[in-house]
Parts: sequence; structure tokens; C-alpha cells
Amino acid sequence: MPVRQRRHTLPASEFRNLTPQDAISVFEIEREAFVSVSGVCPLTLDEVLNFLGQCPELSLGWFEEGQLVAFIIGSGWDKERLSQEAMTRHVPDTPSVHMHVLSVHRHCRQQGKGSILLWRYLQYLRCRPGLRRALLICEEFLVPFYQKAGFKEKGPSAISVSNMQFREMEYTVGGQAYARRNSGC
Repeated sequence: MPVRQRRHTLPASEFRNLTPQDAISVFEIEREAFVSVSGVCPLTLDEVLNFLGQCPELSLGWFEEGQLVAFIIGSGWDKERLSQEAMTRHVPDTPSVHMHVLSVHRHCRQQGKGSILLWRYLQYLRCRPGLRRALLICEEFLVPFYQKAGFKEKGPSAISVSNMQFREMEYTVGGQAYARRNSGC
């Protein structure tokens, strides 16, 4: 009986840290998601490259058949509340991560991918030694989405972008990650 060679195929679904090589895909998804709603991107392409170069371990991408479908980009932060400076700065070796952006490709929205990616990211953060909390800012209509994931509202944010107002949210990272196959812990 002849031996059949296995064909190499891409995994159907993969979660991994992003790299600077992913920056263009990240920026294209982010630009489409945010410019259509608010007219501005949370991060410029240079800022995406900067964060993926300085702190790729605080990012997470969801790839399906090799294509990026959703992502989160974070950076280290060392103060109690987020400030305008937090939008462009990474502070290494801090107990807090600032989640800059969570975005899902337009063809993959309304399928629960944002919630799944957020859950995976928060589980991943539990595996990071010394990390105690995640901070983010969001528009008022997104507060319930983040509350469902365990975030608590801290109140109005000091950060404004193009006259948009935001709420600051905090998630306490504690305990152990759920033991799951391929959890990365």
C-alpha cells in the first residue's frame, strides 16, 4: 500500500501574538472599523508598528486560514488612570495593560468574535506574571459589552479624541487562567 503524504494546511483558527509583519492587516481592519463610525483611527500605522515592535506580548490576533480576522493591541501603563499620554506610550514591566483597540474584520462582525477574542485575551493576561489589571476607554454604547466580560466602569475618561467622550473601564486580572487545550499558559 503506498504511503500517502499529508498535505500541509493552515490551521482553521489560531490565536497568537501579533508582530510588526501583521501591522498593515491590523491597520486596514482598524481603519475600516473606526473611520466609518467615528472618522478617526485609535492608532496610526506608525503607532501600530511601534506597539507591535515594543510589546508584541500584549497583543493578540485571531487568524482564520492564515488571515487576520480580529485583534487586540495593548501596551504597559504605570498610572492609576489613563491619560492622553497613554495613547502613544508603552511603559515596560508594569502591573497594568492599556488595551488600545479591539477590532473585528467587517466580514466577521456580529458573530461573537469580539467577545471570544476578549475572553481569550483576558485569560492570556492571567498567564502574564505580575499583571494585575487591564484598562481601556470606550464610547458609552460599548460599556455593557465590556461589563459582560467583567470590566468595571471607572467613570468619565480624561482622554478625548476629535471631541468624542469616553468612559474608562478596568478589569482586575486575578486567579488562574482556565485550563484549556492550547491556552498558552
